[in-house]
Amino acid sequence: MKAIGFKRSLPITEKNSFIAFETEKPTPKGYDLLVKIWAISVNPVDFKVRQNAAKDMVLDTPKIIGWDAVGVVEAKGDKATKFKVGDHVYYAGDITRSGSNAEYQLVDERIVGHKPTNLSVPEAAAMPLTSLTAYEALFDRIRIDPEKDKGKSVLIIAGAGGVGSIAIQLAKKLCNLTVIATASREDSISWCNDLGADYVVNHYNLKEELEKIGHSQVNYILDFVDLDGYWELAADIIKPQGHIVSITGSSTPLDINLLKNKSVTFSWEFMYTRSMFNTEDIERQHEILNHIGQLLDEGILKTTLTTTLYGFTVENLKAAHEMQESGKTIGKTVILY
Repeated sequence: MKAIGFKRSLPITEKNSFIAFETEKPTPKGYDLLVKIWAISVNPVDFKVRQNAAKDMVLDTPKIIGWDAVGVVEAKGDKATKFKVGDHVYYAGDITRSGSNAEYQLVDERIVGHKPTNLSVPEAAAMPLTSLTAYEALFDRIRIDPEKDKGKSVLIIAGAGGVGSIAIQLAKKLCNLTVIATASREDSISWCNDLGADYVVNHYNLKEELEKIGHSQVNYILDFVDLDGYWELAADIIKPQGHIVSITGSSTPLDINLLKNKSVTFSWEFMYTRSMFNTEDIERQHEILNHIGQLLDEGILKTTLTTTLYGFTVENLKAAHEMQESGKTIGKTVILY
C-alpha cells in the first residue's frame, strides 16, 4: 500500500519533509478494524509530531502520522463486534500507533464511530479529533450539566480554530452556556459569530474586552492555544469555584497557587489518553463519535470543513501542514484521496 511519512524532522519546505513509499498492508487482530481510507484531515498535532519525532536522528523506516480519517471497513479482528465489513467509519485514531497518512490503517473499533450519513466524506473527515477534544473538555473534564449550568459563561480561547469551532457549537447548543470566543481578524470573528458565539472578543486586550461586554469574570475557560501565555490572566478572570481546561500543555511549571483562594479546578484534556493507556472507559470515544454523528445528521452541529485538497500526495500533505503551521487557518483542512 502507499503511505506518506518522514525519516527526519525537517522544515516543511524541505524536499524530504515528507516522502511517499510502499509498505505492507496490515492485518487486523483483536479489536482492530482494517480501514481503507477515503479522506484525512490535518491538525496541529500533526505538524508538532512531525517537527519533534525525529529531531536528532534518522529513522530506519518512515514514520506515518495522521489522526483523522474517514473510510470503509475492509476486514476486522476476532474481537471486533461493533462494525461489519463495508461499514463507513470515522475516527481520530491512536497517537501510539501508525497513523492515517496511508491507504489503509488499523484502528481499535472502540475509538471509532459510524460516519455521519448526511455528510460528505470530506465534511466528515474534518470532525473526529476536534469533536472528541471539545466534547471531552466540556462533558468529561468540566462535567457540564445543561440544566444545572444553564446560562453560565464559558470563555473559549481560539474560537476559530478546529477545536474552538466545535466547542462553540457544543457549548451553545448542548450545554446552554453563554459563549464568549476570542478572535481578532474579521474573518475569524465572523466565523465564531456564525457558529453561535454570544460574544466575540479580541484576545490582544482580553481583560478589557471582557469588562466591556459585562463579563469581567467567567465560570469556565477552555484554552485551545497557549496556556503559558494566558495562565495568569485566566487565574484572574475565572470566577470562584470555576473550572479551567487546557489542551496545549506548558513549557514551564504552572503556579497552581494562583487558583487556591478561589477553589478553582484545573484539568488537562488530552484526546489520546483513553487509547494511549487503554483505559477502562476507552469505549467512551466510540459513544461520543456516534453521538456527534447523530448531532451532525440532525443539523444541530455543522461541519467545520473549510478547505479540501484533492489527491493523496506529498504535495498536498505539505500544503496542509504549511497551512496549519501558519496559525491562521479557520476551521479544518481535508485531503480527499
